[in-house]
Amino acid sequence: MINDFNFGRVAIIGDLLLDCYINGSVDRISPEAPVPVLLRAQHTAVPGGAANVAMNAAALGCEVMLIGLVGQDSSADVLTGTLARTKGIDTTFVVADPDWTTITKTRVLSGRQQIVRIDEEIVKTPSDSARAQLISSALAAVEMADVVVCSDYAKGVLTDEVLRAVIAASNARGIPVLIDPKRKDLSVYQGAYLITPNRRELTESTGLPLRTDAEIEYAAHVAAEQFGGNVLVTRSEEGMTLFRSNGSVTHAQVRKSEVYDVSGAGDTVVATLASVLSAGQDLETAVIIATSAASIVVSKLGTATVSRAELSAALMAEMREDGATVIIDRARAVIAEWHHHGARVVFTNGCFDLMHPGHIALMKAAAEQGDKLIVAINSDASVQRLKGPSRPLQDQQARATVIGALRYVDMVVIFDEDTPLETIQALQPDVVVKGADYQEHQVVGGDFVKSYGGKVVLVDLVAGRSTTSIVRKMQTLHDSSVTETT
Repeated sequence: MINDFNFGRVAIIGDLLLDCYINGSVDRISPEAPVPVLLRAQHTAVPGGAANVAMNAAALGCEVMLIGLVGQDSSADVLTGTLARTKGIDTTFVVADPDWTTITKTRVLSGRQQIVRIDEEIVKTPSDSARAQLISSALAAVEMADVVVCSDYAKGVLTDEVLRAVIAASNARGIPVLIDPKRKDLSVYQGAYLITPNRRELTESTGLPLRTDAEIEYAAHVAAEQFGGNVLVTRSEEGMTLFRSNGSVTHAQVRKSEVYDVSGAGDTVVATLASVLSAGQDLETAVIIATSAASIVVSKLGTATVSRAELSAALMAEMREDGATVIIDRARAVIAEWHHHGARVVFTNGCFDLMHPGHIALMKAAAEQGDKLIVAINSDASVQRLKGPSRPLQDQQARATVIGALRYVDMVVIFDEDTPLETIQALQPDVVVKGADYQEHQVVGGDFVKSYGGKVVLVDLVAGRSTTSIVRKMQTLHDSSVTETT
């Protein structure tokens, strides 16, 4: 799972905000006006906007270089101080401008109910000097990054000049640029790898209705043509739709959860996408994982982050684990889903005619090598060819049922060939496990698995335990019994 991902370095540039929360309780109405009276209990402040994107990426384990603009005021002190104390975030690229006002959003809440929001901001184009410093900082960060994120809150940082410079530098290095957009004209993002508009933003940029999947796919296609990249439409409780510039479409369903607060959910999505891409995973995998992250963060109050442990647990919960016996085509589809959830898939095989402690030890050791275990068993015809006409003792369905009932096993497939090579080639597991009575070069399919970065693992066997030895012992006992009777 994502616990095994090696996250890289992400450069995040955009509008830096400070989100403040005044919490208290309301039990009366003011006699001065028909408004609630809040008994203030707590005042907290957390990074928002592009700074929240940075917090989310750092929470997953990325090294983050944050580029943005703050004023020389108390809000800037709180914001940069919080960021500097967060492991994994480098704030040396943040530009402090005395002519800039650090944008602050203060939300007043009673319990989980927001009463009012107070914004402190003066939106204007940064000075020539500030823009030059922003571009210089951004280009320096891009040189060290694996992925670049532009978090646009339409507060003035991501000017046309800044965007062009960042995208051009990223393209020159061959690294993807992800943009959380606010512009109606998407052509300004020309050269970006992906944009992540929500429904409203996509409607505003295309002028098209978004009531059905087909309408959303068409609008995403129109948006993609404006800037030449991929489009991920965030659809709230309906999940997300990824439209690739090559025309392929992926719909990701959101995990059901109680929605408390959607503020900052878009930040979590783009941060998770960037993080997963920085770990060398494909875009479809990043989208599935980001969808899960979004379903977690909206259940939290206020601007929040999702930890790697939370996300890993949610991803595991989403994947089917029933030990079912399936055909190869179905197994391939399920494995693709597992891989898109970030799972490491393990494969082992055998006849498993009579289950014994040696088999259980093999299953347990195999399951420890990854997140999902597939067991392939020889069909009855295959066992007969390998073991002789008296075998198997149990038919293939009985053997598959027993194997599937083990808590270590997530899926069972049956193969009819003498070896599992064709099955391994079809399923492409990440790890193949066999007993230590083999040498690595003897493991069928081992070279194939290693050709795409997988590995072969040999595990210790339980001495003296095999189906053949059990059968021989049973035969000896039977022969002895017959002799005594006669």
